[in-house]
Amino acid sequence: MNFSPSKLFKIVIAIKLCYLLLISCEPTNAQESQAAQKPHSETSNNPLIDMDIERKVDSVLALMQLNEKIGQLVQYSGKWDATGPSSSNGDQHKLNKLKNGEVGSMLNVSSVASIRETQKIVMEHSRLKIPLIFAYDVIHGYKTIFPIPLGESASWDLDIIEQSAAIAAKESAASGLNWTFAPMLDVSRDARWGRVMEGAGEDTYLATEIGVARINGFQGNDLSDPYTIAACAKHFAGYGFAEAGRDYNTMSIGDHELHNSILPPFMAAAEAGVATFMNSFNDIDGIPATGHKVLQRDLLKEKWGWNGFVVSDWGSIGEMIAHGYAKDKKHAAEIALNAGSDMDMESYAYEAALESLIKEKKVSIKHLDDAVRRVLRIKFQLGLFDDPYKYCNEEREQNEVYTPEHLAIARDVAKKSIVLLKNENKLLPLSKNLKSIAVIGPLADDKNTPLGNWRGKGEYNTAVSLLEGVKQAVDENTKVYFEKGVALTIPTVKPGENQFLHPLKFNNEDRSGIEEAVEVAKKSDVVILAIGEDAYQTGEGRSQVDIGFSGLQLELLDAIKKVNNNIVIVLMNGRPLDLSYPSEVVPAILECWHLGSESGNAIADVVFGDYNPSGKLPMSFPHNVGQEPLYYNQKNTGRPYSPKHVTYSGYTDAPKAALYPFGFGLSYTEFTYSDLTLDKTEMPIDGEITVSVTLSNSGDREGVEVAQLYIRDLVGSLVRPIRELKGFKKLSLKPGESKKVTFKINAETLKFYTANKKWEVEPGEFNVWIGGSSLADLKGSFSVVN
Repeated sequence: MNFSPSKLFKIVIAIKLCYLLLISCEPTNAQESQAAQKPHSETSNNPLIDMDIERKVDSVLALMQLNEKIGQLVQYSGKWDATGPSSSNGDQHKLNKLKNGEVGSMLNVSSVASIRETQKIVMEHSRLKIPLIFAYDVIHGYKTIFPIPLGESASWDLDIIEQSAAIAAKESAASGLNWTFAPMLDVSRDARWGRVMEGAGEDTYLATEIGVARINGFQGNDLSDPYTIAACAKHFAGYGFAEAGRDYNTMSIGDHELHNSILPPFMAAAEAGVATFMNSFNDIDGIPATGHKVLQRDLLKEKWGWNGFVVSDWGSIGEMIAHGYAKDKKHAAEIALNAGSDMDMESYAYEAALESLIKEKKVSIKHLDDAVRRVLRIKFQLGLFDDPYKYCNEEREQNEVYTPEHLAIARDVAKKSIVLLKNENKLLPLSKNLKSIAVIGPLADDKNTPLGNWRGKGEYNTAVSLLEGVKQAVDENTKVYFEKGVALTIPTVKPGENQFLHPLKFNNEDRSGIEEAVEVAKKSDVVILAIGEDAYQTGEGRSQVDIGFSGLQLELLDAIKKVNNNIVIVLMNGRPLDLSYPSEVVPAILECWHLGSESGNAIADVVFGDYNPSGKLPMSFPHNVGQEPLYYNQKNTGRPYSPKHVTYSGYTDAPKAALYPFGFGLSYTEFTYSDLTLDKTEMPIDGEITVSVTLSNSGDREGVEVAQLYIRDLVGSLVRPIRELKGFKKLSLKPGESKKVTFKINAETLKFYTANKKWEVEPGEFNVWIGGSSLADLKGSFSVVN
């Protein structure tokens, strides 16, 4: 029987399609699958590859036409109604692309109904019916809102951080989503940068540990579990080092600083098997991260052996034109794909240019296929090929989102994130049966600000306010007065509208409420003053040159201080603030961040002593914004700071050190450290030293302390930081109880990216400290010998 070439091709395609359907429906034998796994490459740190999935990926890839391959690398924002008529030419364009199987992912489509209908377009109209992956910015909770990531990082509690991410994943998955753009792993040392609220602060080690915990929470042990979602390590790389703390700005650091300070959290994320990476907006030494081949293709994919896919940040491929690095979108698409940026988020560059770039051999089929293979791999891991609608369960959406159980956990996370900065004369905790309490301030009765920026599907005005928390906590005979005093902002959008893209306007004139606030302060035993920042004062695009108190807040403080000295400041903020003046004039300060749905209850738990605060600062708080960027692990200069000399590295008008340093946080009890001991003072490069200390609770309350281990490499092939966090342990002690705290120091602890441009331990002398902050003074020494 004779067949024409075209008919024969169709027969081959049909056979392959049947094979694809067959293997997609095969049940997976866990033991057989595990036995078939092998590392992707010799340099891989990644979890083992499932070869069964790899065969399926290759089978799908073999069936795909060029336009379908390119389509898998296209991500659209879906703020449109897939069930109704098109509202614009742009919507019609997206709809046509979906029907043609030329879209790989959608973001900002949320709810089971919308996601089901959007997925249905692809499954009913496209040729190969490759399912979409749906993404959303689930940054610190989906509908149950947890503390902003910087606040949550202040808990130094990896278990609850993982738990909060797991709940966010569960609620997201119940609502049809399967991918989040979190965690942000950017190390940042500059409080002017508004996006510090989204990360873990200034320290590389802490950011690494917290980042991995959040990835584990989102992804669980198995991406095909319908209660997990794919995570995204962002922003790769250097975004948090933006010059002058100005968002999207360039960053200027050397190669060694990049490897030692910025890249370790991302390396750990790759090793932990994070599903996706997102590149960053900034350039690195003149090369935009989106087009940085050395970072994305050579380091991440080749040297680290990571097998997920890289998504651009919003429009960042097209933004290489504004950088002056690409002449047009076609050129930008060429640079980005060749550099290893796999998926184009909202630049429309890949869909417009990749086909011609392939034909012109400016982009290779090899690179295109590698990008598509990576996207397909994650879709198989999520189980979307088995069931494109597996996340579309209306019953789960109704019963597993914003539950009492989730809110209880949110309250637990929130109270553990609070940091006690000052407690003069033990003003805190307050008694619940005081005669009267004044709750004052622009944020005191605010039910929206505690939700923070990036609040997912958190609904406007649904947080428990501080006032509500106080009223629920105190004795029925305690009189609770409330006055706002001053407004923080002047509304620029209607209540409930998204403030994200609108600048804030601060109240600098209306003082009409101060007099009433003073009157209630006069007749109260104590004042709880809620001041700080609006939810949208921090976050993306919210950089500030002034990190003090906006508007009339300090005027309100001064007025109250004249009539009542018993003031507890409750700070609600998303970045370190300049607290130099409040710290001088008030006896008690609680750093409460933007704590999420259960904010007011969690603050009341701490204020009235139901929970003894245990938080520690993940970023240093300055005496003055002029100290920024400020961080504890600085390097010594040739003229280390001395208060006795002018010609040394410091300031003539302000201290060099932080007002409240990294790792700092008080308790309602007292902790003491003693008897630092090393089991040896000399260690071979491949050896290990055990260092221990006795931690004692010398106060009269049970409390939780975070014991922190710091080291210094005294002489290196590169100048080394004066201290580096290398470990921490969180311990609970009863009054009078002592515990021995032990840390292991080995090559993994001491290695760094040396002048040889590799990770290694250098022989030499080291100092070690253990204590309750980066100012720990209990010190030991040891040497490493070759």
